[in-house]
Amino acid sequence: MTRRLHPRAVRFLLARWPVLVRLALWSVLETGQSFLIGYAPARALDDGFLRGRTDVGLGWLAVAGLGVVVGAYGTARVYGAVAALVEPLRDRLVTRVVERGVRAADRGALSGLTQQVEIARDTFAGLVMVSRSFVFTAVGALAGLFSLAPQLLLVVLPPLAAGVGLFAATLRPLARRQEVFLSADEALADRLGALCPGLRDITAAGAEDRVAADAGKLVDAELRAARSLARFGVLRVAALALGGQLPIVLLLAAAPWLLRHGVTTGALVGALAYVTQSLLPALHNLVHGLGTSGSRLAVVIRRLVPEEGEPDRARGDTPVATEAHASTAPHTDTPQLPPSPPPTDAPALTLASVTFAYGATALPVIDDLDLTLPSGSHLAVVGPSGIGKSTLTALVAGLLEPRCGTIRVCGEAVPGRGALARRVLIPQEAYVFTGTLAENLALLRPDPVPDAELLAAAEAVGLAPLLDALGGPEGRVDPGALSAGERQLIALTRAHLSYAPLALLDEATCHLDARAEERAEQAFAARPGGTLVVVAHRISSARRADRVLMMDGRHTAYGTHDELVRRSARYRELVGGWTPVSRQRSEPALALGYADRVDAVAGPGLAGDGRHVVAHRPVGQVQAPGDLRDGGSLGREG
Repeated sequence: MTRRLHPRAVRFLLARWPVLVRLALWSVLETGQSFLIGYAPARALDDGFLRGRTDVGLGWLAVAGLGVVVGAYGTARVYGAVAALVEPLRDRLVTRVVERGVRAADRGALSGLTQQVEIARDTFAGLVMVSRSFVFTAVGALAGLFSLAPQLLLVVLPPLAAGVGLFAATLRPLARRQEVFLSADEALADRLGALCPGLRDITAAGAEDRVAADAGKLVDAELRAARSLARFGVLRVAALALGGQLPIVLLLAAAPWLLRHGVTTGALVGALAYVTQSLLPALHNLVHGLGTSGSRLAVVIRRLVPEEGEPDRARGDTPVATEAHASTAPHTDTPQLPPSPPPTDAPALTLASVTFAYGATALPVIDDLDLTLPSGSHLAVVGPSGIGKSTLTALVAGLLEPRCGTIRVCGEAVPGRGALARRVLIPQEAYVFTGTLAENLALLRPDPVPDAELLAAAEAVGLAPLLDALGGPEGRVDPGALSAGERQLIALTRAHLSYAPLALLDEATCHLDARAEERAEQAFAARPGGTLVVVAHRISSARRADRVLMMDGRHTAYGTHDELVRRSARYRELVGGWTPVSRQRSEPALALGYADRVDAVAGPGLAGDGRHVVAHRPVGQVQAPGDLRDGGSLGREG
């Protein structure tokens, strides 16, 4: 990288040689200041104070003060010359970024103009200042040491040269590691930006371990890059100690030898002044400025003005550095592995004395609930709005943990890795991403889905018309162009293709008409070895189910639809609220009504559904007539 930048940098500087000459001339004034900072005190001691000539000593100190004033004047003029060198670079970078943005529709052009160009400008200006300052300060200080006593150079110059050489040797590998670190940091930020909006879907799909492993690789890559960068930071400290602090020790240790060989006391004091007041600060600024900012400038310049044929990382043409690379395609984030065979005769779902409340002091939403659901069953969960139906599915899915009690899916404890692979939750707000339809449908499968299996699932669930309209499995999906019902059909088909035997439909068909809902539920009920739990919002869903769980405050009722109609007044009242009109359309419930008014998990808020603020119900819809009012805790009906 630096090899490709060097010729371009040299050409840029040579084209502005008059500015460089003006910059050098003004910097000579700083050389005079650096020369006098040690020479004047040495003469003040040797020719003045140590000989009892106070006026001479004060005169030399006045000369040193005058040198500081002149140096400050030169420094002020240096800034103008630096600006004449830096601003053309900024203009050139802006021109290149704009040209690339217009020509290639670069989505990173705005960031380049507003941030990266300014970083390059400020960093380049800082590099010019620190490198120029070190060169002229070192020349002035070394000239002063030679003027005082040539022997002083034998003590100061070797460690100074060794420190500068060590630092120079670290520049190229430091730049490479700086780029790797920045690439790793960008890759991690991009991945987290993609994952955070879909955390609920990741948990619902049981993909926490896979996603955590993928993200963990990026975290580890950034950690390795940071450690590698830090190791070179240690070398910079060593270079600073070798070139700037070791000369002080050597001057003190060699003081007797120097004094015996004609070095005066004033010259020794002046040498210490040169090292501590000129060389050490200049070397410190060079190491920290050029070491960090220089590598950063090289990275930024390369991103803003890539070579022909070189991947444009600012635009995202290629993945980042190898050790930080990870795919950002959303369909690779959440596959489910085929579950191992469940224990013999294990129920599909078991809840034992489960209690849950939103808060330590809140009343339980679910209180001491027992439920056993055999494999292959079809259960409808019904009840008035906010009674805890979605909370129940969140507990079974592992999104929430009960206050007490146990939950098992196919014999595996919830939460747990085994249970994650055996259940799939389809929320009301379906997650659909930009890509092909096949990629969306295969989201929960680690292996390629055969076309025949995919088409069969689409036909069974009712997705076939949309599949044909999009041009088949390879048709492109634009989430914003789909209706809420179409997104639900995609999510339902995706779950149907998963390996999970237990499907949890948390009002996942609320945007479908009654016929489409029936078809989807029958497809899940007919899956070999599959078990279906549906949060019902139509009486037809309860009629189709093998069993119905009615949740109503402190009471629950469990049985078939006909049994509950006969023995549960609450259920009869609820069924009466399902009018013939409501059987023809979705009737999502109102917002939760329990004390804490906290929903299980917020939904991803897909485009086109801005009015939905929670995962399982929209805001502003009227509750179906006859629905029971919100109740208290959930118990059992005798």
